[in-house]
Amino acid sequence: MARILSDDGRAIGFAESGGGTRTPIVFLHGVGSNKHAWRPQLDHFARERRALAFDYPGYGESDPSAESASRDDFASAILEAMHALEIPRAHVCGLSLGGVVAIAMSALEPDACVSLILADSFASHPDGQGIYDRSVAASSDLRALAEGRVDVLLAQPADPAVRSEVIETMAAIDPAAYRTGAEAVWLARQEERASAIRCPTLVLCGADDRITPPALSTALAKLVPGAIYEPIERAGHLSNLERPEEFNTLVGAFVRGVDSHS
Repeated sequence: MARILSDDGRAIGFAESGGGTRTPIVFLHGVGSNKHAWRPQLDHFARERRALAFDYPGYGESDPSAESASRDDFASAILEAMHALEIPRAHVCGLSLGGVVAIAMSALEPDACVSLILADSFASHPDGQGIYDRSVAASSDLRALAEGRVDVLLAQPADPAVRSEVIETMAAIDPAAYRTGAEAVWLARQEERASAIRCPTLVLCGADDRITPPALSTALAKLVPGAIYEPIERAGHLSNLERPEEFNTLVGAFVRGVDSHS
C-alpha cells in the first residue's frame, strides 16, 4: 500500500498492481468501504494492465478531508492522484458512491475517462434524503450500523467471509469521513452530468441489490448515451465482492472492447 500527494498537499492512499502499455483501470469504493474492497479486481486486472484502487480523503490511508468536502472534491482528489502517478487517462470503475464520483470525474475532466463502469449506482436516489438522514443518525457507532445493515447489503445467503469483511471494513471508518461520504452519495443529483457523458459506459447492478435496486441502474443507463446495462445474478449491492468472477468477466470484456477501438 502507498500514498501520493495531491495538489493541496494531502496524501491519498492507493493500492496498485500490474503494468504494461494497456490503458490503466482505476477503482473507486463505496461509502462504507475503502480501497481494499477491490482486491479481487486488482488481482485479476493486474494480469493485463495497470490496476489501481484509491481511498477518498478521510478514508483508509488518505489524509482527512476538509469538513465541507463534496463529491466534486472527492473526484478532484482522485484526478490529482492519477496525474501525480502519471496516469492521464484511465478506465474508471466505481461502485455506489464510486459511481457517483466517477460521473463527477467525467464532468470535471472528461478526457481523463477513457470509459466508465458504474456499478450499483445511480444519477439520483429517490430515497436519498432518507438514507442520508438514517446514515448520519447511526454514524456514531459504525460497527453497530454495519452489523445491522450487512444482510441488506449482501444477497442472501451471503458468504460468511465476505459478510465479516464488510462489517470490519465499515466499522473501521472514521465517522466524520462516513458522514461526508454519505452526503456525497445519497444527496447526489447528477442527471444532467450523466446525460452529458460521451465516453463508452457500462452500467452493472446486482440483481438482488436492495440498496440501489436495478431500476436505478437501468434508469442511469438510459440517461447515458450509448450505455450498456448488465445485471449480475445472485449479487446484492456489493457485486464486485459477492460475484467477483462474473464482475471481472463483464468489466474485462468491456474495457478490452473499448481498447480495441481506441
